[in-house]
Amino acid sequence: MKNFTMTLAAIALATVSFSTLAATEVQSAPAGQQSIGVVSASSSNDLSSLQNKLNAKANEAGASSYRIIGASGDNHLHGTAELYK
Repeated sequence: MKNFTMTLAAIALATVSFSTLAATEVQSAPAGQQSIGVVSASSSNDLSSLQNKLNAKANEAGASSYRIIGASGDNHLHGTAELYK
C-alpha cells in the first residue's frame, strides 16, 4: 500500500510540473516573443485531437506558445501551427 501511495504521489508531481512547462495556444503573435518555426500534424478524429497533437509537438520543440495557422480536411484532418519562444 505504501508503494502505491508513493507511486501515485510521483505521478501527481510529474503531472503538475509538466503542465507548468506546457505551451499555451494563442490567437495572435504574442508581443515580445519570436517565431521559432512551424509544426504540422494529422488526425483522423476531430479538431480537438488535432489541437492536442499540435500542442504536443509545440512542447517537444520547446515553444512557450503556439498559434494554429491552418486546419483542413474531411475524414483526415491536417493542421499547421507557428511556434513562439
